Amino acid sequence: MERIFFPPLSTVAVSGGTHGNEMTGVYIVREMEKEAVNMTGSVSITPVMANPRAVDACRRYTEMDLNRCFTDALLSSPITDSTPYELRRAQELNAQLGPKGSEEAVDLLIDLHNTTANMGLSLIFYSLDWITLHIYKYIQSKMSSMPVRAVQLDIPISDAYSLESVGKHGLAIEVGPQPNGVLRADIFNMVKEAVDHTVTWLQEFNSGCTFEGGEVEAYTFLKSVDYPRDPAGEITAAIHPKLQDNDFKLLRPGDPMFMSFSGETVKHEGEELYPFFVNECAYYEKKIAFHLARKTTFTFPSICVKKD
Repeated sequence: MERIFFPPLSTVAVSGGTHGNEMTGVYIVREMEKEAVNMTGSVSITPVMANPRAVDACRRYTEMDLNRCFTDALLSSPITDSTPYELRRAQELNAQLGPKGSEEAVDLLIDLHNTTANMGLSLIFYSLDWITLHIYKYIQSKMSSMPVRAVQLDIPISDAYSLESVGKHGLAIEVGPQPNGVLRADIFNMVKEAVDHTVTWLQEFNSGCTFEGGEVEAYTFLKSVDYPRDPAGEITAAIHPKLQDNDFKLLRPGDPMFMSFSGETVKHEGEELYPFFVNECAYYEKKIAFHLARKTTFTFPSICVKKD
């Protein structure tokens, strides 16, 4: 593959509190605001508290999930007296950090999240993006003592619904397990290290370093699985103990997925796939027990900054 040249990546936004009870991002953004470091070498950094009302209430959201409000359709919808707060806030953030899909958008948007699932350090991104794949590879190389994984949501950018899609390039850093409303030092430090490595990569890229191409593995989202339910819609089973806390462990046909309240095991049928967001607290309302993905190998080219 031929070397690809990109313009300098000089503006980055780091957002936390998109979900107001995911505390790592909340406290990283607060610390960045206290330090008032808005320039690191060649990189201008903007910390953003995405959903301040939800942060104040220590709730995921107040009226609707902010991290589902960034599709083109919702961002262009008219504001009325009945418009939910989070949709208003999404349009404010789009004006501040975007507009989405425009040349004025920040070069890189990093949105910080926690999950109650045992996902470790995971990066989440949308369609194939050489910049985010290189950042992923760089973080993997620098944090080799732990698994660093990536999840690809293969969705057109117009339908991309989460905050990081507003930037020219974007990724979410999702780390768990951490309970809602709780701050863990080990996870705080893990996320801060990943953010610091990203900023270092940006500085090296802007200085003219060539980053060689290569391959990385990522998990491409395929589908969601709901809990077993009775005719009234009530859950009749919990995640099976052999699946619980085993995010990204291959799920084979016949492997247990759920244990019913009467003690029966519900087994996986179909192809071998990888579960993630297993038993995520916030997904009960969305009727999602876990997601399933295929493991994909991405090949990417060498990249370098474009000189004037």
